[in-house]
Amino acid sequence: MPQHVPPALRPPLPRVSQHSSALPPPPRRIVFLAHRDLDNPAAGGSELLVDRLADGLTRLGHEVTLLCGGPASYRDYRVVSAGGEFGHYLRARSAFARQVGDCDLLVEVCNGMPYLAPLWHRGPTLCLVNHVHTDLWKMRFGGPLAPAARIGRRLEHWALSGAQQRNLLVAVSPSTAHALRAIGVERDRIRVVHNGVEEPGPRADRSPDPLFVAVGRLVEYKRIDLLLRLWERVRPVTGGRLLIVGDGPERERLEQLAGPGVEFTGHVSEAEKHRLLCEAWLLLHPSAVEGWGLVVTEAAARQTPSIAFDVPGLRDSVVDGETGVLAQGESSFAAAWCTLALSGHRRELMGKAARDRAASYRWDRTVRQFRAVAAEAVRGWVP
Repeated sequence: MPQHVPPALRPPLPRVSQHSSALPPPPRRIVFLAHRDLDNPAAGGSELLVDRLADGLTRLGHEVTLLCGGPASYRDYRVVSAGGEFGHYLRARSAFARQVGDCDLLVEVCNGMPYLAPLWHRGPTLCLVNHVHTDLWKMRFGGPLAPAARIGRRLEHWALSGAQQRNLLVAVSPSTAHALRAIGVERDRIRVVHNGVEEPGPRADRSPDPLFVAVGRLVEYKRIDLLLRLWERVRPVTGGRLLIVGDGPERERLEQLAGPGVEFTGHVSEAEKHRLLCEAWLLLHPSAVEGWGLVVTEAAARQTPSIAFDVPGLRDSVVDGETGVLAQGESSFAAAWCTLALSGHRRELMGKAARDRAASYRWDRTVRQFRAVAAEAVRGWVP
């Protein structure tokens, strides 16, 4: 666990003004309550978003703490581990009281299992939602575990629409905002703040031979098994290689399903991911649902178009027919894969359009938008 300066030795920051005659200043002490730190082997897009927000707010002069399940690493902002992957949900309240103590704004990152922070935190609270897990519960807990899926789904829905009913919620895409409204969250409590993307470094050369890449954590809802089945239909037409970039609990099963031309890279560095996204002819994203699909924007910044299914989140990050293709089913996914693989000119046009669109999504813009919502959450809080 990271070593930190003891609270008693850190200079106190000014508290939010309690005078009703003046609006309080933007929150200076901000705590993110989240499942994982970015250094966790299971980290993904949600963890990257929280890290970029926390780092960006720190650079703007805020005092930021991330309270999460272990393992956790030292960063420019404070990171506190509240326990193990699941145990920290039970310890979050006591860990907050013991190791944080107070803040101007608590940001609960709700990714399925809630912390129910508004029930125990007496202060402004903001809820950050990547996507609502409505259909993913039964995918993750099927068969004899179906009752657990129903309980999880109901708990998540109540936590977002009931426990958070006095607070603002930040959605990462219009799809997530729509899903929140579908479970009863009032429209006027939802703010959309999109993910950003890093300014890409020098481009690596495009692969001279067909190279297709899928990037993400290897879990059920990413549906890499479906991609492997489609590859058997596509490979005789296109040839080339299919790279599966990432790791996760599904890896061993997926490796057993993989046919010729498939390679599993495991987890790669950011530099290696950059190189692969530059070299790839297409990014393939067969996920069942996303909050946004951050890797789509990362690929777009490198002039690599994407093929995905027309599902929540991905229909926001992919502009169908312009920056990539949104398939309606397995056959149309395979057809788009073959068509774009065989048309270098169309891939190039889509890649340039994708790059131009990605230029409007940068992390500094994301941080500024989030800071504005954070200030609004504090102003609107009623003790």
